[in-house]
Amino acid sequence: MRFLMTDPRHFNVSYQINPWMEPAAWTAEAAEAASQGSRALRDAIAATGAVVETVPAVEGLPDLVFPANAAIVLDGKVLVARFLCAERQGEEAVFRAAFEGLRARGIVKEVVELPQGVLQEGAGDAIWDIDRGFFWVGYGQRSTQSSIAVIESTFGQATVALELASPRFYHLDTCFCPLSGGKVLYYPPAFTPEALAAIRARVMPQDRIEATDEEAGAFCVNAVNIGRTIIMAKAPESLRLKLADHGYTLREVDLAPFILSGGGAYCMTLRLDRTAQAQAGLRAAE
Repeated sequence: MRFLMTDPRHFNVSYQINPWMEPAAWTAEAAEAASQGSRALRDAIAATGAVVETVPAVEGLPDLVFPANAAIVLDGKVLVARFLCAERQGEEAVFRAAFEGLRARGIVKEVVELPQGVLQEGAGDAIWDIDRGFFWVGYGQRSTQSSIAVIESTFGQATVALELASPRFYHLDTCFCPLSGGKVLYYPPAFTPEALAAIRARVMPQDRIEATDEEAGAFCVNAVNIGRTIIMAKAPESLRLKLADHGYTLREVDLAPFILSGGGAYCMTLRLDRTAQAQAGLRAAE
């Protein structure tokens, strides 16, 4: 397994482009805690046996620490994101160069651009479900509905469109997390009635794990799942018990500074080696 993360050296909360962002709450202590939190997340991922690639920090691009938004990656193909907010548009060239570097090293195979006029904010709004064999695709807040057809044609895979109902849950990864074994952790109020119907039509009741307001507010749905291990921000006891009941092991990391910017564990990583068809015996590692 291989993940992309970013050096958090220039991370801060200096502007507001989502309801979570609190520039007034940013302090030197938060900056130090962010460094520690990023290191702890990297260590937790590495402890599973995964390799972590690092994008260098760039001054003036604080949200570069959230590479989940940089691209969709599947079967070695990289569809580079295009951001809605001007504050993040400078990240596009940085990540594009990083992906070209990974391509030159043979870590990814192909780097693809979006058509003009299509907004799509990476794996934060296009989550591959290995058990069901399709992308869950969020739209309506940051990514445009027109991105759905592009994702289908680029990767040759089916999609299920999920319209997001709230600016507070502005990317799909803030409110939806497929887990190994077919379970899905999600926060129902983040979705339109039509999107909820689409989820419930495809996920059996016994496989749905519904997050509470407190659990979603702690950014715990924004999690990295590796086999039966789930890495996430500090979780309420209610969620610990729910996940344990379903057979998952939880590894918690203090990501409070990143939550001040509206991001968590999933946002801070991008899986580079995800495949549409897991090899025999390796499905549980997805």
